[in-house]
Amino acid sequence: MSPEPSQNGDEKPQKPLYELLTHTLVDIYVGEENSHYPLHEKLLCHHSPFFASIFYNKSNSSSRTKEFGLPEVDDTVFALFVGWLYSRALRYPEEERDIGPLLDLYFLASKLQIAGLETDIVETVRAYYHNNGTYPGLRRVQYVYANTEEDNVMREMMMGSVARYLTLADSIPEHWAKALKKNGQLSVDIIRSIQEWHLEEGNVPDARDASVDRGRNGLKGPVGFSA
Repeated sequence: MSPEPSQNGDEKPQKPLYELLTHTLVDIYVGEENSHYPLHEKLLCHHSPFFASIFYNKSNSSSRTKEFGLPEVDDTVFALFVGWLYSRALRYPEEERDIGPLLDLYFLASKLQIAGLETDIVETVRAYYHNNGTYPGLRRVQYVYANTEEDNVMREMMMGSVARYLTLADSIPEHWAKALKKNGQLSVDIIRSIQEWHLEEGNVPDARDASVDRGRNGLKGPVGFSA
């Protein structure tokens, strides 16, 4: 499943950074402590339709004051966003616990309607699990499900990974079995992920076939799949 632009709109063509660093700044106040972030208005609004609708809307008071508050956003997560905003780069996670802040940043990117950041995060998380030969754990998957809707790219990437993990495993881990029984949507999404592999019929065992290889083109043993 390849990442797609945010459903909030296609990403704008990129402009050189120097064209977006104009003299006009806006003041963003984040978190319970009202941490202050003075940001370049044109840069911020170029990447975020959410902020563009605020600061370029003359009927909005924030357009006149050049101030806006995000008290519900974690200060650490917004700092990650600011780092990406000015560099268009994300720090590669060194260990699995670094995935958590990236997921929170992904949810913020969705709120701010920044398709490019959403895509960058999905690809970074995808690369981490692939390069380390690991898969998203149940806790990560449940967190993504709790904060996204159907047809979300991060959700689809994680469920595609889990589908591969469970297909190649000798058995279903107990915690996954309990989760799949409790949340039918997880089970449905795993089946959908497998369907999107478009496997050739001869590579799929047929329980109706009484032969030793169950109709798998003479193959014996488990069949491997690419992620």
